[in-house]
Amino acid sequence: MRKRDSLFRSVILILLIGLMPYMGWSQDSDLKPVSNKYVIKNATIVQAPGKIIPNGSILIENGIIKAVGSSISIPSDAWIVDADSMFVYAGFISGLSNIGVKKAEESDEKDDRKLTGNPTDKRAGITPGNSVREMLKVDDKSVADFRKLGFTASHSVPHDGMLPGMGAIVLLGGASDQDMLIKDQASMYSQLAGAGGVYPNTIIGVMAKYRDLYRKASQAKDYQNKYSSGPNGMERPAPNSTLEALYPVVSKQMTVAFKAESVKDLMRVIALQRDLGFKMMLGEVKQGWDAIPVVKSTGAPVFLSLDLPEWKEEEAKEGEEKDEKKELTEMELEEKALKERQNTMIKNYYTQAGKFSSSGVKFGFSTMDVKSKDFRTNLLKVIENGLSQDKALAALTTEPANILGLSSMMGTIENGKMANLVVSDTAYFTKDANVRYVFVDGMKYEFEAKKKKKKKSSDSEGVDAAGVWNYTTETPQGNGSGVITIKGTPGDYNGTISVSYNGSTNEIEDFTVDGNNVSFSFKLNMGEEITVDISMDIDGDMFEGTLSVAAFGSFPMEGSKEPNK
Repeated sequence: MRKRDSLFRSVILILLIGLMPYMGWSQDSDLKPVSNKYVIKNATIVQAPGKIIPNGSILIENGIIKAVGSSISIPSDAWIVDADSMFVYAGFISGLSNIGVKKAEESDEKDDRKLTGNPTDKRAGITPGNSVREMLKVDDKSVADFRKLGFTASHSVPHDGMLPGMGAIVLLGGASDQDMLIKDQASMYSQLAGAGGVYPNTIIGVMAKYRDLYRKASQAKDYQNKYSSGPNGMERPAPNSTLEALYPVVSKQMTVAFKAESVKDLMRVIALQRDLGFKMMLGEVKQGWDAIPVVKSTGAPVFLSLDLPEWKEEEAKEGEEKDEKKELTEMELEEKALKERQNTMIKNYYTQAGKFSSSGVKFGFSTMDVKSKDFRTNLLKVIENGLSQDKALAALTTEPANILGLSSMMGTIENGKMANLVVSDTAYFTKDANVRYVFVDGMKYEFEAKKKKKKKSSDSEGVDAAGVWNYTTETPQGNGSGVITIKGTPGDYNGTISVSYNGSTNEIEDFTVDGNNVSFSFKLNMGEEITVDISMDIDGDMFEGTLSVAAFGSFPMEGSKEPNK
């Protein structure tokens, strides 16, 4: 286990349980983890689309799935995740994205009018030798945002340019940037993007430049091979890093991941591929419904975009009903016809995945342009419009795993595969589902379920939380208890919380009162400061809530107020 887990478990044991004697601890010490095993227990396990184990359990050890089934042996030292009534799926895989990839710094090269027709490769957006490996940031906001949705891996590619560089398969977690990397040089990312101000700055120019680069790389590679086999009488090949980076593409050892949003872009990219013959996958496809037969004929896999236009179908129907009740003017009829055409066009975005599925084209989903907050809403809308839940799950798991060559390590829940899992409190493809846990390479991330807001107290300032509260909390290692003392009045609270292991007390900070909810935090010095957050939903003299330890997870707690003496 990583040092991060070691620190977390030590904090939980010392802070909440008090079941071990006090021992001095310093920041430089490396405490032995309590266990490197997890068991997800009593869950509905969806091993693969259509393959379900009811009331099953999963054993994870050292980041690997060791056992799956309805009656597995549970080690005594395993951390138990009680997933009664929950659903477990293989972790989702984004087929094409920029997740975890920082943008390159702006080029300091100035445009020279003499070079606008023949700029440097970097200025022209041609950097095939660049690798996502050098651009990864595990603390990038996109990593946490998509992990919270259930994504555990991604085919991530660089930003910007017609040939930005090589993509990689990355995990959405890890102790360091390089811990994210699973497979380097997984693809050569390309797009029909002009450089702006210099050649190539049009789509036609980009396609011409692409053909030129590909053919020059093919010729240079052939010459290099001949020179290597017998250089006598031959000039030494001139080094060219741009062409050399394309050698795996021209030899068909590396697939080109081409972004092609519109039907026109699809047809252009397909024409380019047929002309040059490179291996191809099509990504971030938004308007591909009219090109399905052509796409299918190429045999290329597709990653469909979930960046969809807003579509309020119910409002459109209500408007139509109102229009039918009155005689419309010529202008109103034209407006109605326009709205109908707009709705038909927008609906195509939502029915596209179902059409690709019924046509037999292999596809997954890309998350390059979709905002994380819109992902689930759009996915559920796509399912409402013709894509089955099993096919949706396949597009998030088995299909991208197969397309990207990852099926031996992820995509299904089977013995020996990487412990990339998502646990939701009900079936994931229902509106009210909450992701509660995500495992990335065996590392657990816990998320609090969204709760319906309780009715606010009649007191406009909120519930009066002053008093002495005894609490208990549940942790992976057992139950703990303590005392919270709150003084003052709403809007001017202060107080302390006891820490049972040595009888110390800690000052409470950042009180917030919202109706019946009281939240606050305190800091525990463990060689470095650990922030602990408490949220209490108070009902009379009782409360339920959560205790969260920094970024490591949340634990249920409950308590009662001592009678006033």
